Amino acid sequence: MNNTWQNQFTKDAGLLPHLVDLPTDQILLSHLTEEDYRKASFLDQRIVTPQLRRQLVPWSQVSQIPLPETPTPQYIFHTGHVGSTLLSRLLGEIDAVLALREPQLLRTLCEISLIRDEPESPWSPESFQSRLSESIRWLSRSFHADQRVMIKASSFVSELAPLLLADSADALIIYAPLRRYLPTILAGEASVQETHVMAGPRLKRLTHHLGKAPARLWELSLAQRVAMSWLCELITLFKASRESASANIKWMDFETFLLEPENILIGAAEHFGHELSRQKASELISGPIMASYSKAPEHDYSPDLRRQLLDQANRNHADDILVALRWADNMAAQFPLVAEAMNWIETGK
Repeated sequence: MNNTWQNQFTKDAGLLPHLVDLPTDQILLSHLTEEDYRKASFLDQRIVTPQLRRQLVPWSQVSQIPLPETPTPQYIFHTGHVGSTLLSRLLGEIDAVLALREPQLLRTLCEISLIRDEPESPWSPESFQSRLSESIRWLSRSFHADQRVMIKASSFVSELAPLLLADSADALIIYAPLRRYLPTILAGEASVQETHVMAGPRLKRLTHHLGKAPARLWELSLAQRVAMSWLCELITLFKASRESASANIKWMDFETFLLEPENILIGAAEHFGHELSRQKASELISGPIMASYSKAPEHDYSPDLRRQLLDQANRNHADDILVALRWADNMAAQFPLVAEAMNWIETGK
């Protein structure tokens, strides 16, 4: 890249505002093609390679670049490990969609949002709000005039959902019932490790939303920690949905999607205002995206294989799963907000 990066930034989404270096207040701009976006499972540090062209520039310089008006991004939020990357890949095959999966910039902004009123925040509350707005404008750039950005946020970004949905945004919220979520997490080594790492922060977030600690971390078994994590992410998105009256939000049970993928994919596209023909949907559902692991497409991972893994996890952890389900029911009995959220996904209202 050369000193015309400002012109490139104005032109299209070819320069991704990738990472923020907080101590120096600089942004790493990474050069991505439209195909790079299509292939990337995550737009975070995992796409940084020696071959990636990139440069650090001061945030203030990016702020000064005048940008044309762009539509508000559309969003996919989720409770984690519920097929959001798969849905993002499928919807990203629509010509009018530029899919951004888990941009790191949003995760950094979410982390700051949690402390924006605290003395240790690197930015003032006013600066945070203006920088969030700037970041969304930057991420909303596309490659074509008729293209709309669709951001699949990390589940760790759900705390930002009320702010992101404030401008009548379109959003899809994907979840799975706890009975299916438990074996999904317990079946994978990486997801179990993530549960252990994130259990503390999630319990802290859940405590904030409920106004009272629902449990002490050291007393929770692995399966109960999974249930607590599910509750944390569900409550976060349930509250965001309830507080965002102007937003156009659709909730999707991933298990239902797997039973009727073609019809539900068409419905999801319609929800976002995108046209997806029956023939195109059929090609996508029968194509390689559905037969591979969305986070690592080089690995096979079909719905049938998923069912086998879940059946095995249900057998191996039957007793622990039952205890965790009872624990969640007990939380619903203690906290009206938990009961409301769980009733919402069970009844759809």
